[in-house]
Amino acid sequence: MHHPEVYIGQIQPYDGGRPSAIAKRQVDGAVKLTPLGLEGDQQAEKSFHGGPDRALCHYPREHYAHWREQFPAQADLFSAPAFGENLSTAGLTEHQVFMGDIFRWGEALIQVTQPRSPCFKLNYHFAIDDLSVLMQHSGRCGWLYRVISPGLVSSDRPLELMTRNSEVSVAEAIGIAWHMPFDEEQYRRLLSVAGLSASWSKTLLLRISEGKIEDFDRRLLGR
Repeated sequence: MHHPEVYIGQIQPYDGGRPSAIAKRQVDGAVKLTPLGLEGDQQAEKSFHGGPDRALCHYPREHYAHWREQFPAQADLFSAPAFGENLSTAGLTEHQVFMGDIFRWGEALIQVTQPRSPCFKLNYHFAIDDLSVLMQHSGRCGWLYRVISPGLVSSDRPLELMTRNSEVSVAEAIGIAWHMPFDEEQYRRLLSVAGLSASWSKTLLLRISEGKIEDFDRRLLGR
């Protein structure tokens, strides 16, 4: 059973960077999950985070070993919830979780809507210029959920897979979106996934209509 550690955070100012709610604290006991996320949790950059399609962020705890290895000087920074995740688990990665998966968690039902799109805030947060780029390349991105049915949740309650709606793993979605050359057929395959977030649908439709992949630099590097 996958019992998640649960984290929430408030928006805080950062020197030399934009306000962010990436710094989270652990919550023990029951917390209310609403259609916009966990009660007491905030998101700053609404264009990349938050909203009903992106109410919760899940990051696999086992990925932190990779980041500690890559950045030994900053190793003490890399442990949950350093990437601003709300849920942290061991034993669930992008290869085991599929796009559109519906999980029961406590009283709530949640659905995987998209991989987490790394953004430039991570680079400020860790003082590593290209962390967002490395995260996208490595595929260690985590994923986001919408809340289908709200209710009380807690770290005592496991995530239980209720329905698998697609054959596209989160890892494969990351590959299609960010690692492969332009491939309309694969974009259409991803567009047909149940529960895909509006922002990912829009991105894929724009690629198909324009015949090219958008520039990643604004999101990854803030320029």
